[in-house]
Amino acid sequence: MGRVSRIPMGRRILMGFEDEAKLSSGRVVDAVDITDDMVLAFFDGDEKPSSSSSSSGGEDGDEDEETVENLEERKAFWENQHQLLHATITKSSPLESSIRNATKQALKEFKLITGTICKCGILVEGCRKCMLKHVSDHLCTAGFDAAICKSKWRKSKDIPSGEHIYIDVMDNNSSSKKKGEVIRVVIELNFRAEFEMARANNEYNQLNSRLPEVFVGKAERLRTVIKIMCGAAKKCMKENKMHMGPWRKQKYMEAKWFGICERTSSYSSLKQAFSSYQNAKPRTSLLSFDLVQRLPAMHCTAVEVL
Repeated sequence: MGRVSRIPMGRRILMGFEDEAKLSSGRVVDAVDITDDMVLAFFDGDEKPSSSSSSSGGEDGDEDEETVENLEERKAFWENQHQLLHATITKSSPLESSIRNATKQALKEFKLITGTICKCGILVEGCRKCMLKHVSDHLCTAGFDAAICKSKWRKSKDIPSGEHIYIDVMDNNSSSKKKGEVIRVVIELNFRAEFEMARANNEYNQLNSRLPEVFVGKAERLRTVIKIMCGAAKKCMKENKMHMGPWRKQKYMEAKWFGICERTSSYSSLKQAFSSYQNAKPRTSLLSFDLVQRLPAMHCTAVEVL
């Protein structure tokens, strides 16, 4: 018996294509050309899915790593802001503590005296002008150099114009390393609301909730708080893909309490000065002393002549 040669499966498939090519075109087609075309098509079709799948898998992995890094970086940022704010607010000097206690006492008295309606006819919670005046008067009575400050600033290329009213206390008798240094303590009765934002994220709202409703602190402490909150606001707006308004910038917030201001003395101090002036003995100038003594005689002489 003769040996039967086995034809590979790939060759049998190609032989079938060869027969179809001969019958359809009426001419003999080279099997090598068909084989080459089929092999190239096979490798092209086989390589593309494998390469695309491997590349897509790598991209997904990179994206996952970037997402984890972003979440960790975001978490670290907000935790750091909380720690900085806590460390800044909890610190207090004896001068700040005494002014803070006097301010709290003044606010309690104001609510007890006025009740729900202020003397000017406005609700107590909304009567900022009378509240500022009462607190300033109370601090002056307690012996502090307090005053109502009104700051104004002009429009610039970075921030719009504006104005703000608050209280400050100037102290130059406190023990300080530098002789003659004047310590300035700022009092803001509605501090937390100054940093509120309508479309803030949860992290910023939680940070803002840690601010005191009434701020009493030195100027340098206030600068630190402003820097922390404005940095957090910038991060919040960036995460929400929103534009940060110029009135939220650090330069604008600093202008409220550190801009050029008009310092008005308290009503109590003015009243005390006026009363002391009234109780003082009248002084007569030496130039008019002789004329004052002779006025009665001159009056009588004039009557006799008439």
